[in-house]
Amino acid sequence: MTEMTGVSLKRGALVVEDNDSGVPAEETKKQKLSECSLTKGQVGLQNDFLSISEDVPGPPDTVSTGKGGKNSEAALEDEEEEEEDGLSEEYEEEESESFADMMKHGLTEADVGITKFVSSHQGFSGILKERYSDFVVHEIGKDGRISHLNDLSIPVDEEDPSEDIFTVLTAEEKQRLEELQLFKNKETSVAIEVIEDTKEKRTVIHQAIKSLFPGLETKTEDREGKKYIVAYHAAGKKALANPRKHSWPKSRGSYFTVVVLVQNQSRQSISHDPLSTLFCFVAFLFLRITAQRLAHLNKCLMNFKLGNFSYQKNPLKLGELQGNHFTVVLRNITGTDDQVQQAMNSLKEIGFINYYGMQRFGTTAVPTYQVGRAILQNSWTEVMDLILKPRSGAEKGYLVKCREEWAKTKDPAAALRKLPVKRCVEGQLLRGLSKYGMKNIVSAFGIIPRNNRLMYIHSYQSYVWNNMVSKRIEDYGLKPVSGDLVLKGATASYIEEDDVNNYSIHDVVMPLPGFDVIYPKHKIQEAYREMLTADNLDIDNMRHKIRDYSLSGAYRKIIIRPQNVSWEVVAYDDPKIPLFNTDVDNLEGKPPPVFASGKQIQGSENGFSLPPSTYATMAIREVLKMDTSIKNQTQLNTTWLR
Repeated sequence: MTEMTGVSLKRGALVVEDNDSGVPAEETKKQKLSECSLTKGQVGLQNDFLSISEDVPGPPDTVSTGKGGKNSEAALEDEEEEEEDGLSEEYEEEESESFADMMKHGLTEADVGITKFVSSHQGFSGILKERYSDFVVHEIGKDGRISHLNDLSIPVDEEDPSEDIFTVLTAEEKQRLEELQLFKNKETSVAIEVIEDTKEKRTVIHQAIKSLFPGLETKTEDREGKKYIVAYHAAGKKALANPRKHSWPKSRGSYFTVVVLVQNQSRQSISHDPLSTLFCFVAFLFLRITAQRLAHLNKCLMNFKLGNFSYQKNPLKLGELQGNHFTVVLRNITGTDDQVQQAMNSLKEIGFINYYGMQRFGTTAVPTYQVGRAILQNSWTEVMDLILKPRSGAEKGYLVKCREEWAKTKDPAAALRKLPVKRCVEGQLLRGLSKYGMKNIVSAFGIIPRNNRLMYIHSYQSYVWNNMVSKRIEDYGLKPVSGDLVLKGATASYIEEDDVNNYSIHDVVMPLPGFDVIYPKHKIQEAYREMLTADNLDIDNMRHKIRDYSLSGAYRKIIIRPQNVSWEVVAYDDPKIPLFNTDVDNLEGKPPPVFASGKQIQGSENGFSLPPSTYATMAIREVLKMDTSIKNQTQLNTTWLR
């Protein structure tokens, strides 16, 4: 899978906005950011579900133990440093159950309210994401262009100085200028006599000083009948506080863009999603880093490529991107060419139900929405239990042992010792419980980064929305009706009986539950109320005692019609070969795939563009008319490989 997502870089870090995160466009303020550190040649990704950012409000980091001894938090950190040098092999060896067997206990689409289709074509079977390169996502910029990694060259400044700049200054003059540039002496300026007083010679000296010693300005002065080029700090001592700012060439923009491609990495690796993937995203650097420095990372980063370097005057901001363009391969499809054509034509003309995808709800037998519901109910013991209790599903062996220890002893320190990796949500909660005790679960839970905590309640909102949209389509079909909601700007309003014909189903929105939304003015409103009442929640009071967990709500279109829809049916004989070239393949000059004769397997390459906050897997679900959950796809894949 390849993904293009909007990114901002600041202080050497990549901050990623996941445009397939499923967060409504109207919830821009709630969008989660991810951070990829470039420190020491390493890059890490964080997705919609799990933030590794520590910069969140929460409880104090340490508690004193007195007498100069280490506090409990520090001791846990020391343990963590020692144990996380490498995952314990003994845990890995004990994982005898296959992934397919573990996923038999995972969620299905019906478990999270995904039950309806909008098209009338006959569905067929297909395998999604068998290879990481089978799911490619390219970001669509605010200018409407699809971002690609296709150029590794270094951009050249607009004003290229002549070769003379390297020889026009003497060694002594260069030393004096360097000392001035770095504030190594008390001089406030350096004067260089112009021996050959011509305009061309003066121009070369000006260029030499500005190019070789960024941050210095120059001017020409007459002194006792002689011409001097005087170099000085335009910013004076202020340049010491931010030398990079004052040494940056004026011909460049203050912002630097780069396209980053990440291949064969798990998009959900931090949140334990087993599907490997390929990312490609646009990045902006705020601290005036040069293309040469970033290009050097191509030599030391595995599975990463950086290119399409350019300097820009303005930054890219959240919400400015138009969405993503997806290229999705479906393998071992059972549909005929006509069936594929009917399915893709329906996707192009009608669209698909804008469900929140399965990645919104986790992969184990304890969905994230259940934790969110308990948070909203203020049931903190249940929150703790849901996060820590043993469960069926795909999990690492050490996490299984941690849960078993917790169930047996209810001792957070003992359970924490079972984790070689303590930065997972479970480890963070156990650290909080060790620090604050079992009677202060709220503070213990607060150790988990804010975005991670909010992920749970957003998951519950998504669960409600999916169920309500399924009921809306079951009761009223694919036509707008009186009492439906539409957006006029950012404000929702009702469709009146006289206005029904002025709208299509593509205009209709449904609310995520919250204190700042209105509900449809027909029987779906009562369905919302009944569902929340059954969950011991008051639809008329969605404010929480803890402000972070108060839900304002948002609106989301119920049907999305993709743009730039394309498809091609291909036949192949090797399930392991790629069916099309990625950006990396094209950069390396690889020819397009050639399929041998005697082809027995059928697949399709499908392309389409989606707005932000929509799930491509839900579009593919509409094409196939089958369950796209990891549980179902794993079983299909396992059966096929046998």
